[in-house]
Amino acid sequence: MNVRYPDCFAESQVRYPGGKNIPRDLRDLPPDQRPRERLLSKGPTVLSDTELLMIILNTGIQGKNVTELAKELMELLDNHTDIPPVEEFSRLSGMGEAKASVVAAMLEFGRRRWGYSGTLIRHPSEIFAIVRHYASRKQECFISISLNGAHEALAVRVVTIGLVNRTIVHPREVFADIIQDRAAAFVVAHNHPSGRLQPSPEDDEITFRLHSAAEILGLHFLDHLIFSENSWWSYRQNGKLPETKQAE
Repeated sequence: MNVRYPDCFAESQVRYPGGKNIPRDLRDLPPDQRPRERLLSKGPTVLSDTELLMIILNTGIQGKNVTELAKELMELLDNHTDIPPVEEFSRLSGMGEAKASVVAAMLEFGRRRWGYSGTLIRHPSEIFAIVRHYASRKQECFISISLNGAHEALAVRVVTIGLVNRTIVHPREVFADIIQDRAAAFVVAHNHPSGRLQPSPEDDEITFRLHSAAEILGLHFLDHLIFSENSWWSYRQNGKLPETKQAE
């Protein structure tokens, strides 16, 4: 039975005028479009990743508003499997050491206190809960989740970022970190920016290749989830993923 979530992860629809009137501060936005006010009234879960970063950054610089800065920071984070060093944050125009330090500290504190490590995966809906914030991305993100023998999450990573309607991934890219994590099982997932959840022939092909490689490596391929902003489609639940022989 599919579980549906409210459409609360869509990208902000804020649009800015051009020229010198581009707002640099969140206070320059209309009240109903300010991420901070939306967070206070509806809670943090209704905000996209970009909007959450907008609150943390608070202001932009001359010629670059806070939304643009937050999107650049999000792109940097999406292209790293771990928290980047402060020096990389500082290289973004408009960050500076002070903002870079705040972002790095926020990410590390969040990982220490509320990371997904230890989350038990028993149903596709629990995979969706971990990856759903990637649904707002305009490109496909291919994500891997390393699991221990009890199917508890060890690590969650963006393996590759693809085009608007497809992503290209090789099994070696998926298994490199899974093996390093000494995982016994794994899950993969990717978003469909179009919102259509039906798997493509390319999705079927990479699923088959990952299954074949998992057999050789003795890893349990638990599921491949395709998801959008408010729903998901599971290879396992739809009977399109054979059982994988686990290592002795």
